[in-house]
Amino acid sequence: MNQLLLPLLLMLVVAIPLVMGTRKQKKAAAAQQELLSSLAPGDRVMTTSGLYASVADASADTTIDLEIAPGVVTTWLRQAVREKVEPVVETDDETIDDEAVVEAPAIESKDDERVEEKSGAQIAPPLEHGKK
Repeated sequence: MNQLLLPLLLMLVVAIPLVMGTRKQKKAAAAQQELLSSLAPGDRVMTTSGLYASVADASADTTIDLEIAPGVVTTWLRQAVREKVEPVVETDDETIDDEAVVEAPAIESKDDERVEEKSGAQIAPPLEHGKK
């Protein structure tokens, strides 16, 4: 009996991770198959190559038509669809001002009067700190 115990334990140590791994793969394959069968026109998807598109036609068994740009429809294998993604919602609430305000460096003069640069812009004299 003791002679069979060690080989049996070794087989269990090897067999349990293999069984668990195949169960995980089967669940992932079933979820992917459900995703592919549930695709409908208007769904936003991402392909395995990273392309975002909208489903235009999903009536064929092995292929699917994806609209990658307005008016541009391409045909793909269904297996090329990786996942559904949320549609992009653009909001105009927040506008970011990309133009940064650049101030010209102050040029000191002996007379503390306005000095004109070569471009014609006027620059105020530097502020005197500490004087009241």
